[in-house]
Amino acid sequence: MSDMNAATAPNVQPAEPMAPENAPLPPSKKPPGPWKLVWQKFSHNPYAMTGLVVLLIFILVAIFAKQVAPFDPAKVDMMNANLEPGSGKHVLGTDELGRDIFSRLVYSSRISLMVGFSVAIIAVFLGSLIGAISGYFGGWVDTIFMRLIDMMISLPSLFINILIMAIFGTKMIYLILILALTSWTGVARLVRGQFLQLREMQYVEAARATGVSSWGIIFRHLLRNASFPIIVNATLMVGGAILSESGLSYLGLGIQMPQTSWGIMLSNSQEFMLINPMLAVYPGLCILIVVLAVNFIGDGIRDALDPRQKKSRRRLAKWRKNFSKSGI
Repeated sequence: MSDMNAATAPNVQPAEPMAPENAPLPPSKKPPGPWKLVWQKFSHNPYAMTGLVVLLIFILVAIFAKQVAPFDPAKVDMMNANLEPGSGKHVLGTDELGRDIFSRLVYSSRISLMVGFSVAIIAVFLGSLIGAISGYFGGWVDTIFMRLIDMMISLPSLFINILIMAIFGTKMIYLILILALTSWTGVARLVRGQFLQLREMQYVEAARATGVSSWGIIFRHLLRNASFPIIVNATLMVGGAILSESGLSYLGLGIQMPQTSWGIMLSNSQEFMLINPMLAVYPGLCILIVVLAVNFIGDGIRDALDPRQKKSRRRLAKWRKNFSKSGI
C-alpha cells in the first residue's frame, strides 16, 4: 500500500532557495555610448575602414618623411636624369633634373595633407560659427549672413583664388587662408539649417528658463547636437582642399620651390609627357588615392551617424524576400 501511495503521489520538486531581501543585485551591463555605436557601425563598413587605413598610411609617411625618403627631394643630379623605375636605388626613377621621384612624392604628401586638413579645420570653424549665430538669433542677423553667403557662392571660387594669390603672393599661409575663406559657405548653410530646427526644442526652452545665456546654449547644447553633420562635411572638405591646392599649384600659383607638392609635380611633368609620362602618373595617383580614401571615410561616417540606415536595409531585405515569394 505504501508503494502504491508513493507511486501515485505527485512529483514535488524541491523549492528553490529564496534570495535574501537585502542581497545586492547583479551589476547591469552599461549600454554603449553614442560614439561607441558610431564606431561599431563604421568598423563594419569595409570601404570606410579601407579608406581610414590608406589615409593613416599617408599621414605616417608624411610625418616620418625624413626616415622614409631615401634621398633629398631637392637634390639635382643631371648625370642621372630621367632614369627608369628600379634604376639603382631610385625605386620610381628620377625626373628631368635627376631628383628622386619617390622622395619627392613622400615630401609632397606633407604639403598636400597639411593644406587639406588646415583648410578643413579653418573652414569648418568659421562656417560653424557663422551658421550657428545666423540660425539661432535669426532676424536681421540671419539676413545679413545669408546675403553674404549668397554673394560668396555666386562668385567663381577658382577665379577668386587665382586673383588673390596673384595679388598677395604664393606663400603657403596665404594659400590655406584663401582656400578656407572660399570654402566655409557650405558648412554655414548646413549648421544654420540644423540650428533652425534645434532652437525650437524643449531642452533649449528649459535652458533659457534656467538662465543659461544665448552663447552658452549655442556652444554647450546646440553645437554638440549638430556635430555629426559637421564632422561628415569636414571629412569631405579635406579632399576638396587637396584638389584645390593641386589645381593652383599646377597653374603655378600654389606652393613654390624649393617646397614641393603633388600639384607642383604635375605642373613640372607636362613638358616631359612624351619623354617620361610616369612623371604625371605618380602624383596623380597619390591625389586620386587620398581623395578617394577621404571620401570613403566621409561616406562611412555619414552612414554610421544615420539612425535610419539599419532600418532601411532591413526593410529592403524584407521587401526583396516578399517580392521573391510573390512569384512575379
